[in-house]
Amino acid sequence: MKTAVISGGNGGLGRALAARLEAEGWHCVLLDVNISGLQKTVSRTPIAIDLTDSAALQAACGEIVAMRSSIDLVIYNAGVSQIGPFEDTSMESHRRVFDINYFAAVDMARAFVQPVRDSKGTHLAISSVAGFAPLHHRTAYAASKHAMQGFFASLRSEEAPFGVSCLIAAPSFIATNIGNDDRSEDGIVRPGSAADGIDYMSPESAADVILRGLKRTKAFIPVGRVARIASLLMRASPRFYQTMMRRKISNNQS
Repeated sequence: MKTAVISGGNGGLGRALAARLEAEGWHCVLLDVNISGLQKTVSRTPIAIDLTDSAALQAACGEIVAMRSSIDLVIYNAGVSQIGPFEDTSMESHRRVFDINYFAAVDMARAFVQPVRDSKGTHLAISSVAGFAPLHHRTAYAASKHAMQGFFASLRSEEAPFGVSCLIAAPSFIATNIGNDDRSEDGIVRPGSAADGIDYMSPESAADVILRGLKRTKAFIPVGRVARIASLLMRASPRFYQTMMRRKISNNQS
């Protein structure tokens, strides 16, 4: 039985990805700071972990490697967003977004680099449209996703000689926490909770697109109509994209 490790495993997209993989015979190890509602089964192992605690993360990853015969897929799905003008956010909150969205993923990749080489497996980073394009009132989020995308795209060439794939999926807006906008004072929110999104997808639909891309070993997987259009516009006319994005998002925030 192949093993997939999914960070942010208790979120809407994490659960949807796990359900699809388990239906195909995978065992999924789900990492999240809160695993309430996740039950351990023959095909599922939930692990409670603060991904920003490097020592705890390395220990948990070591336990997973010892527990499973192979690590075939690692999905870097954990993340938060931050909504608000840059001038209203603190440096501490900016660093917090990076700790969760970028540094935790890098730390996790370091722990699994050799096991994934051993299986000739796959690193799958869940980025965002904000990973390759600007997004209004989300400076820290966009910066962290740009960094994540740059890391895994660069890692791709290093791991290719070992038979390892490094794929990047870029969803637009996924409706995982709509109506649950429990943002902190510094604007940090759970993914999928923003009310200013465009053309939301369900987690299940997003998971289907991502896993189809995984099976085809697509280096870059735009997820959803908005992501596909944004990718095309950013190549054709970044200035036009920025104008249209600002207009659409600003209107939704008013």
